[in-house]
Amino acid sequence: MISPSMADELNEKQQQSVALKEDVNALILAGAGSGKTRVLTHRIHYLVSTKNHHIDDILAVTFTNKAANEMKERLSELLRRPIGRMWVGTFHSLAHRLLRTHPVEANLSPTFQILDAQDQFRIVKRLMKENGVDETKFPIKKVQWFINQQKDEGILPHQIDAGHNYFVKQSAKIFDLYEKHCQANDLVDFAGLLVKSYELLKNNQSLLDHYQKRFHHILIDEFQDTNRIQYQWIKLLHTQQNHIFCVGDDDQSIYGWRGARIENIQKIENDFKPIKVIKLEQNYRSTGNILSASNALIANNPNRLEKSLWTHSGDGDLINVFNARTESDESQYVISEIKNQFNQGRNLNECAILYRSNAQSRVFEESLIKQNIDYRIYGGLRFFERAEIKDAMGYVRLIENTSDNIAFERIVNFPTRGIGLSTIEKIRSHASENHTDLFHSSIAIVDSLPARASNALQAFIKLIESISDSSKNLTLSEKVDSILLQSGLMAHYSNDKTDKAGFKPENLYELVNAATQYVHEEDNEMNETQGFIALATLDSSGESNQSHHNSVQLMTVHSAKGLEFPVVFLVGLEEDLFPSRQSKDEPHLLDEERRLCYVGMTRAMQSLTLSYASRRFIHGQSFYSLNSRFIDEIPRNFLNYIKNPNSGDDERFSENTGTFSKKMVSSKSSSIYSIGQVVKHAKFGLGTIVNYEGSGDSMRLQIKFQKVGTKWLISSYANLELV
Repeated sequence: MISPSMADELNEKQQQSVALKEDVNALILAGAGSGKTRVLTHRIHYLVSTKNHHIDDILAVTFTNKAANEMKERLSELLRRPIGRMWVGTFHSLAHRLLRTHPVEANLSPTFQILDAQDQFRIVKRLMKENGVDETKFPIKKVQWFINQQKDEGILPHQIDAGHNYFVKQSAKIFDLYEKHCQANDLVDFAGLLVKSYELLKNNQSLLDHYQKRFHHILIDEFQDTNRIQYQWIKLLHTQQNHIFCVGDDDQSIYGWRGARIENIQKIENDFKPIKVIKLEQNYRSTGNILSASNALIANNPNRLEKSLWTHSGDGDLINVFNARTESDESQYVISEIKNQFNQGRNLNECAILYRSNAQSRVFEESLIKQNIDYRIYGGLRFFERAEIKDAMGYVRLIENTSDNIAFERIVNFPTRGIGLSTIEKIRSHASENHTDLFHSSIAIVDSLPARASNALQAFIKLIESISDSSKNLTLSEKVDSILLQSGLMAHYSNDKTDKAGFKPENLYELVNAATQYVHEEDNEMNETQGFIALATLDSSGESNQSHHNSVQLMTVHSAKGLEFPVVFLVGLEEDLFPSRQSKDEPHLLDEERRLCYVGMTRAMQSLTLSYASRRFIHGQSFYSLNSRFIDEIPRNFLNYIKNPNSGDDERFSENTGTFSKKMVSSKSSSIYSIGQVVKHAKFGLGTIVNYEGSGDSMRLQIKFQKVGTKWLISSYANLELV
């Protein structure tokens, strides 16, 4: 039984999920806005407070550090005590913890370094150059993507069968060289954390037995986003004596392009028998019309785990649909509606513009700037990805561990101190020949260099040694502050003429704040500085350090997952854009595009507008387009079609006032076509004209076809037959 206070917070299905028997596996099929995080947190609370499990008996896996931190804070509140070193975190952070705890068994040193994406890119680039692989034919990012894709599948270089595919053959060659380089230099990339931790457990039966017995309960959030190696990792830890509790929603599986496998959540009932499935279908976010329309859209996907969202909050407004002539017309309309919302008392940050690709933001940004409206691009550079922060962390890393070659190469000549490429090549050669790191190679060869190069390198060596000596007894924040000053980084970025707003020094000060606020969890694996370095490298919250002041939110639909807004504009709903052209001939890709649209729609709490442009500039050329099939898949009774003020005799938009002036729309055309006319199309069959735009060769007809639904067609190309 759950406690009365817990019962007050949970609905019936949530209570069933939280209070499930301990001896069953569970799949909680949690629809959008159904309170899945609440269920996960309360399940752990229930196991500890009611079933008397120790907090260390539980492994909880999330997909972002932000979600993990929120879960820890909430659990600490519920349990009314610190939760210490509980095993809760992302797949990557938990894998990292395992490797730090058992480095020898994983064939690593205790001081192994984690490669981020930028560091990995530089290594791949250098290996390609050294081995004569032409980057114009084999783009570096494409090869990097290939390597990570193989690792996400748990595939090693020797397991790749390239066949007659020359790209795969060359990429596999670089993959092999890259893996050898990482092993020789004690480096592990993000994908490698999972692979190596999986191999650690698989190849060490005593360790596997220990963790299988230790973790009585394994809870996984966002299960639909797991890739192959993550799924295998969970299967390896699971036995008949412990139990998994998976929370997810196959309808929100939108990361197939980065390795997520929707089939993982679809096959879970076979792989983890016996298993109890509970559906969370009550939505606490959106109005009834938004949910009904979203349910109708996603029902077009085959093989889904069926569920239907509902709410007690009433039907609310219909979903607005706006057909713009061009992308500029679309942006003007959206911005005018945001101004209307603002004038009615809403804050700007309650309004979000969601798009399929980042390139679509430009025209909206221009309109917002013209109207002098503040906006924020969500999902920009994360704080620890910024160049000035990576430079600072390079010094922190090298001072903590002089064997960190990645850090050495980043800062050896930054700020510029006269250490050229030829000197660095000599350091690399000596390190390779003598099987040592770059810093100690520098010490070994410094006296053999020409005077100018020798003096510059000697000054760098003394700088690192001096900072290391002077910061030994400092706190973490004092150490970071000292490094920024002694290294010259603060002076360099304070004098950076390209940074007119002064953001870079502010970010460096913010790094000191981050070090001050860092809470180190005492353990035997890492000291405080090493823990802070791991935090900086593993950070995957997706949040930048931009302020959250009152501004319109712009983001891709992918970035919007997990967020919610009172007012949402889902824009660019056109064939070949959303769904994307690449998905048209691949049913599984088209299904994912539909899920992405579903995710976008279910971000809206009270107001949702779907918009599309009849003509759009793409790569410098103008293209006509049809509205997205996803609009046609939503029943008409949930939609409110907005008359376009910029088409024909309809109402006109005023840029000065941000308002519309209305005029009556004629139901007749001067052409041979008229509203109500029955026509026949060679492909779509019989249909009735229900609306039109423009005149002459540019006239567009909205036709409701008997078999394929409503389509917009250009009259001069449609070759319609009057019936």
